[in-house]
Amino acid sequence: MDVIEPLSLHGAGGHPAYGTDFTAVDIRTTGLRPGRVVELAAVRVHADGSIAGQLTTLVDPGAGVPPGPAHGITRGELDDAPSFGEVLGPLLDLCAGSVLVAHDLAFVSAFLSAEIGDLGVRMPVLPGISTLAVAQSVVRLPNYRLTTVAHALGVPARPGQPALSGARTVARLVTSMVERYGFTFAAEPVLPALPRFAGGRLLPRGEVPPAEPGWMADAVERITAGRDGDAYLDLLAEVVADQHLTPEEVTALAALAADAGLSDARVRSTHEQLVTALREIAERDGVVTAAEARELRQVATALGVAGVDVRPGGGGKATRVLVLGTSVDADRMRARVLEEGVQLAKKLTASVTHLVVDATVPAGEPRVARATELGAEVLDVRAAPVALGFEAPARQAVAAGRPAKVVGGRVLMGVGLLLMFSVVLAMFGGTPLAAGIFVAVLGVGALLGGWWIAEPAPR
Repeated sequence: MDVIEPLSLHGAGGHPAYGTDFTAVDIRTTGLRPGRVVELAAVRVHADGSIAGQLTTLVDPGAGVPPGPAHGITRGELDDAPSFGEVLGPLLDLCAGSVLVAHDLAFVSAFLSAEIGDLGVRMPVLPGISTLAVAQSVVRLPNYRLTTVAHALGVPARPGQPALSGARTVARLVTSMVERYGFTFAAEPVLPALPRFAGGRLLPRGEVPPAEPGWMADAVERITAGRDGDAYLDLLAEVVADQHLTPEEVTALAALAADAGLSDARVRSTHEQLVTALREIAERDGVVTAAEARELRQVATALGVAGVDVRPGGGGKATRVLVLGTSVDADRMRARVLEEGVQLAKKLTASVTHLVVDATVPAGEPRVARATELGAEVLDVRAAPVALGFEAPARQAVAAGRPAKVVGGRVLMGVGLLLMFSVVLAMFGGTPLAAGIFVAVLGVGALLGGWWIAEPAPR
């Protein structure tokens, strides 16, 4: 039985979400389907984003159980870690009276339910929110991995991050979404009383300063995945995002795929899909550096994909866009950049070609002046889609400078029609023919002159 019940969020009109506490949970696991949790983190936040408490710990899945790839945890680190039963009490204490949040709620729920089920503990159902599902309702993206969604909504995140960093990212995402998009609960959340367990020991994972994300981390954010995603493709993307793919990781990935029931043909197809997408992204940018070509060949070789021939080339400067702002328009612009396959910068550097700003960016924002100094084009968020070539310029109904002429011409046409109507009435009233003809000529002249003035300019 699942211990988490998904809650629906929608626009205004439901039960207010502002004022609710959220506990964001992130886990690292041994595989792609319910197995064992090897790291757990939770961050409780108020609706305004302020942190009310947090915990993080490695979790021993059992003697000799491998930790799995992609998260940098070694078996030796788990030997001294507490069991899941020891960390359940502190987790429930932190979650009490709050709505649980996870990025991929179904994935987290499946693993937590399996762990709690193994303990034989009876648990009430917790209300939960999936930031992945919420993101799908507000922005269109190539994929909905946590780092991609966070980047699109202007929330800092790095690939390969430990569970605590992931939980902090999820916490910032949910509070940003509630505040920025005005979400409400479809129904009032039921916050059950949770059982109390003796507090166990925790063993936080040592935090290593993350390396600066390279080209590969940027590229995987632009790889298109289906709306429901592909768990193995997502795992591959997470592994290659750190620019390193060791033979040990490839072996572990193959074992996980087999354990998840994926055939060898499906695995090969997914490897080819990833490498092909990376190559297309590199070539689409118009500039393939030596480092990018080397990284791509290394990944292709490690995954057993042959025939990848990408050579450094291109003399231009790849389009690279930085979007500043905290509005819905800024979110949609960042998402649009990723959807179009263009590089979305995380900070201002000399490689940024365009800086896009919205109304929330202060007039004295120093990055605007600095971008101009670096030669980047500064764009308003509303004009950016056309300036970046994502949309064609809007067809104008009339050429610039014509509105006044159009109005004047139409007025003149109206006068002409009125004169001609008056002539008809006058003729029936006995007005002399010569006078009628004279006024009729004036009316026709006004009508034709007005039509000539108001006629749309040739295109």
